[in-house]
Amino acid sequence: MATGMDEVREALKGIAQNQSQLLSAFESVSQRVTELEKDRRGAGKDGKVPETGIPARSATPLVAGFTKTPPLLPADAGSQSPPPSSLSTSSDVQSGFTSRIILTTYPKQIGIKPLPMEWGDADPMKRGPVTVSRAPSTIRRRNAIGAHGGSYSIYYALALASKELNPDHRPDFTNTEPAVNIGPFPQWGDKKKIVAMDPWGHQVPWLFRDIIDKENVDLRPTIAITKAHMKLPELEDSVRSGRLVPDGKVCLNSQGELAVTKFAVEPVWYLPGVAERFGIDEGTLRRSLFEHTGGMYPELITRGDIKVFLPPIGGLTVYVFGDPKSMSDPSKRLALRIHDECNGSDVFGSDICTCRPYLIFGIEEAVKEAQNGGSGVVIYFRKEGRALGEVTKYLVYNARKRGEDRASDYFKRTENIAGVKDMRFQALMPDILHWLGITKIDRMLSMSNMKHDAIVGQGIPIHERVELPESWIPADSRVEIDAKITAGYFTTGHRMTADELKAVQGRIWEDIDH
Repeated sequence: MATGMDEVREALKGIAQNQSQLLSAFESVSQRVTELEKDRRGAGKDGKVPETGIPARSATPLVAGFTKTPPLLPADAGSQSPPPSSLSTSSDVQSGFTSRIILTTYPKQIGIKPLPMEWGDADPMKRGPVTVSRAPSTIRRRNAIGAHGGSYSIYYALALASKELNPDHRPDFTNTEPAVNIGPFPQWGDKKKIVAMDPWGHQVPWLFRDIIDKENVDLRPTIAITKAHMKLPELEDSVRSGRLVPDGKVCLNSQGELAVTKFAVEPVWYLPGVAERFGIDEGTLRRSLFEHTGGMYPELITRGDIKVFLPPIGGLTVYVFGDPKSMSDPSKRLALRIHDECNGSDVFGSDICTCRPYLIFGIEEAVKEAQNGGSGVVIYFRKEGRALGEVTKYLVYNARKRGEDRASDYFKRTENIAGVKDMRFQALMPDILHWLGITKIDRMLSMSNMKHDAIVGQGIPIHERVELPESWIPADSRVEIDAKITAGYFTTGHRMTADELKAVQGRIWEDIDH
């Protein structure tokens, strides 16, 4: 005799079957609508689709959607506006976009079934792929918020809008495999050690080939590994002066040309882990990211079940000299330079700071360590102007040069404009070291206490800290370096008194102009 619970179970089964049938029907309709959209985009000037003679459709209200979202309205929606149907105009046909968009998805919507994601699982198949694409075949399977490409995702959107890129394009990953093998290391399976990048990001097309092919899910790498030669004018001087000696393997010739292995990494944030690193709760992090990016990613606050976020920021590049396997070998010495981007100095040689000199010095020392049988690593983070950006940085320069540009006021100028001395927040920086399998650093080519403390705080000991030699410091950058040393940066030399610091002055504009 059937019980009340049996009846409930049968009713639930019936609902599930109906939902399955509805989803199947919806997929069929959605696929047909997508085909019609393609035909519409291919319509000729006469309004007819080539080869068929069928009139081009007006904007289709639902394309790969799950909710009937309202059309985009003018900013002054309270005033007299045309009815929704009139908003689907010929401009929609010309652009290839419809007047209806999906702002967000919800777990209980029909067809929403994210691919399983267990961040920190040592088995990549159990961990699952980072799935972020909003392509029609993938949007229901997403387990991450954001977009591939970091800050370049905006250019991707622009390419689609201007029809320079086919929205159906899928990358062909033939021969794109990593140039060298890396890992896996135990750190990859520790959700507290890696929270800002995907440990399996370089193997996505091959690890998850079945999901890509059989389930038609758009998955893409967030890490790429290649090999190259590096040639910088200072390195030729290094060989000429005898600081570098060509060996044909690392330093290839008398021009100072170097052999290097390069790793490009896009940021992938595990939000609970990122929040923990900063000592805040996940909800506060999500809300701040949503509000202070202008509401760019609504799912940060509507999809609490999705824990992974690909932020629209720059990533990092690792430059390895010598055998990459040596990085994780505790018996081999490791020299490391963590360098934060400074376009003005690194690329264009501005002498107002020590960034390029320290970068070149770091490369030299990394090469020497590799030539001695160890490993040399330089990691370049895109954090321009202490993550304040170049506009703020140049405003600070103006304030300095219109004043007396004294070392005693160096940080005050930045705080007056930006509100803080530094927004690089090195808490997430050590993740790349864990990913590379680095367990200790023999020579840390940095004077920054923030970098030192972040690395040591993550359980990676630093045996020696190496400051930039005096002979490498440009005259106009004394303001910067002396201010930093006095503020606590590492040095084995003299720390100035407050009065001594006031006497350190940079060039003013009159000196520059002449």
